[in-house]
Amino acid sequence: MCEDHTGIGRRAVFVTGAAAALTLGSMSFASAADRDGGRETRTVRGTLEPGAPDFVYVPVEVPSGVREIRVSYTYDRPSVPPGTTGNALDIGLFDERGTELGGRGFRGWSGGARTEFFVRADEATPGYIPGPVREGTWHIALGPYTVAPQGLSYEITVTLTYGEPGETPKPVYPPERVKGRGRGWYRGDCHLHSWHSDGRRTPEEIAALARAAGLDFINSSEHNTHSAHAHWAEAAGDDLLVMLGEEVTTRNGHVVALGTDPGTFVDWRYRARDNRFGRYARQIRRAGGLVVPAHPHATCIGCNWKFGFGEADAIEVWNGPWTPDDEMALADWDSMLVASVRDGREWIPAMGSSDAHRDPDAVGLPQTVVLADELSRRAIQEGIRTGRSYVAESSNVSLTFGASGGRGRHAGIGERLDVDRDTPVTVRLEVTGAPRCTVRLVTDQGVLHTSAPLPVSGSGVVEWRTTPSYAAYVRAELRHEAAVGPLPGALAAFTNPIFLGRRHR
Repeated sequence: MCEDHTGIGRRAVFVTGAAAALTLGSMSFASAADRDGGRETRTVRGTLEPGAPDFVYVPVEVPSGVREIRVSYTYDRPSVPPGTTGNALDIGLFDERGTELGGRGFRGWSGGARTEFFVRADEATPGYIPGPVREGTWHIALGPYTVAPQGLSYEITVTLTYGEPGETPKPVYPPERVKGRGRGWYRGDCHLHSWHSDGRRTPEEIAALARAAGLDFINSSEHNTHSAHAHWAEAAGDDLLVMLGEEVTTRNGHVVALGTDPGTFVDWRYRARDNRFGRYARQIRRAGGLVVPAHPHATCIGCNWKFGFGEADAIEVWNGPWTPDDEMALADWDSMLVASVRDGREWIPAMGSSDAHRDPDAVGLPQTVVLADELSRRAIQEGIRTGRSYVAESSNVSLTFGASGGRGRHAGIGERLDVDRDTPVTVRLEVTGAPRCTVRLVTDQGVLHTSAPLPVSGSGVVEWRTTPSYAAYVRAELRHEAAVGPLPGALAAFTNPIFLGRRHR
């Protein structure tokens, strides 16, 4: 049996209160009395035009006695002129509890990473949540990411398998604390993707790469799904803390929910104009997580951050190998530091993560190095939230950065040296693992000190003297030698700031 959803769809119903959405006509299956055999299949076809809503829902009427629902889909990819977007269609699933924004019906999302998935009580395709296939109206969620001028023609096939449902396993999550690890500097990568979204690595493979990169902690951050949470326990250990989260991937930017409670799902179906992001930022915090806008200047469609930074606990300034996008993010963040000094308000720390998906993406390039009281979810989050951290391109690079002055007072990264504005201050940076890199000390006035290149050993000490009246804060950058002209080289590391002088009130 086939149905046709031509144009905008049969019996279209617009859903309000979120990013534009559209519900099409239902796909129905035989009742229990009319079943013939153990499996039934239905196919539906349709076309979405340019300017289609962000989300299109295909209802599926699921009868009782279903053991498994399996969905496959295809869509056309016509040639388009240079500079014109082609077709890209994401997909996911909501169960009989509905598609309400922030509701309980979410059962999985694979975006454009898969052409087929299944859900049943005892198992599900990565990206999807196992559980009973109950009677009621389910919804296949389509996300037309981009639509070619010719339109996007799709075909969806749904197969229901009848039988005993099986049992849903109780999820087992990784521990929130690694025993026996006290106060120290811990290295981590908080933005990673496995095969539970659009990555190609298993959790076990990612954990092995994290250990090889010298990391102490990582954070699970799949696009728009929490399905990986229950698959990290075996990958964790007494040498690796695994925190759980999500990369909330909206049409107006991505945000990493860092270290949420196990099983937390954060909805993504809204734009900045819907004025709903604050609600989900608060949900992330209620679930014990941090709100971290990711790659704010990325150029991919929907990746550029449009929600502002009023809800941010930290900002992902460095994402993967250093690019001009990161340079822009670093400059914007520095301007935010200046504004926080000027206005006497709280500042937002910076961090970096790899966003690694598959080979040759390097896990731990870059990595955030955090001063924490112990290797635990709460302690690492506190170190990130307070800016007691720096970002390095690898575990080879280590920094010690501090400022002293005025009767032996001292402050480290993310702290304030509370002295009078004319008190002489000595800023000191010790470096290892950065051969031929140049140190730049950056303040609210800009770069006020640039060192000679470090020796080939990669180790060195840089000292600089100033006063709080001259520099309201100071942070350090380590740059590789520039390839051309006066442009700064790629970053090898950078620190969060040390603030100088008494807090403005």
